[in-house]
Amino acid sequence: MRFNLVINMERMDDSVDMRDVVSHTTEMVQMADEGGIDIVWAAEHHAIEMTIAPNPFQLLAHFAANTSRIRLGTGVVVAPYWHPIRVAGEAALLDHLSNGRLEFGIGKGAYQREFDRMAGGIHQNIGVPMMLEMLPAVKALWEGDYEHDGEYWQFPSATSCPKPLQQPHPPIWVAARDPGTFEASVKQGHSIMTWGLTRPFDEVETYMAHFETALANNPGVERPRFMTMRHSAVYEKPEDADVYIKAVQDQGKMFENLFRKLAPVENGFPQSPDPALLSNQGEYTKETILSNLIFGTPEEAIAKLKPYEELGVDYFCYNASFGVPMEAQKKSLKLFIDEVMPAFQGASDAVAAE
Repeated sequence: MRFNLVINMERMDDSVDMRDVVSHTTEMVQMADEGGIDIVWAAEHHAIEMTIAPNPFQLLAHFAANTSRIRLGTGVVVAPYWHPIRVAGEAALLDHLSNGRLEFGIGKGAYQREFDRMAGGIHQNIGVPMMLEMLPAVKALWEGDYEHDGEYWQFPSATSCPKPLQQPHPPIWVAARDPGTFEASVKQGHSIMTWGLTRPFDEVETYMAHFETALANNPGVERPRFMTMRHSAVYEKPEDADVYIKAVQDQGKMFENLFRKLAPVENGFPQSPDPALLSNQGEYTKETILSNLIFGTPEEAIAKLKPYEELGVDYFCYNASFGVPMEAQKKSLKLFIDEVMPAFQGASDAVAAE
């Protein structure tokens, strides 16, 4: 099992200077680059300070200019917010700017609040068929002239300018949760991205079962890669956990607000809803967090990650972005790189990946 990183630019309140956020995020990616992490992923979100990522290609171009080997993933391009021609061109240009380091990830989108502002208020579930329509169109545009007459997009013959550096195209990843998306993605040989939120390990087992079923249904397809993400925090002593636990709990209230539109978002900052309106905060108790997430000392983190490796997970994605103070983020990532990763991939593996 190898490792990826999610590190978003984030502000939980306006006391944090955006210049410090940019510097910190860049330094975290440089730590990952030097430490042997394989891929860093940049999200796409709009008008939300807790995930500042209006264009993942722009952010990844910045990371490309400040690193040497780490691969650069869109995690994810939100299909309903884009036009296929624009996606194809921007992705291909990033592939050149990064000397062929792009990993192209696409998904349906997460928050209805964003769909109300970015996609004309369509229901977020429409994002799935839009994603499945967009992806083959983008691949065709990367190949050459192509015209499209679909349900969601129609355009005359056009092509991607430029074409990607990686041929026939950059590796493709699809954010998947329901069995139909697994089936459609694996059938085309696309790798799978999953996130078990704060739920127990059996959530990951369910996604792996969907993946294995899709593979069994498509016996001629070469096995793509399977990645899963978790909030992660590594610390020297158990009593150091509190700052990370509180961050997950605070962000959990904001997530539920964004998913269900329970409270205002003021100047980009989601407000904490009335506790009486919250319905999923049982997933954010201290006991649940310590049990389900990769929180712990290096030895505890290794023990928690072994079942992921045994399950067949190709990439574990270390999610560093959930409102943790910057210095605590750096301490955790350094411990993860120095003391956890070597239990799964040795120095020779990191060198081989360069």
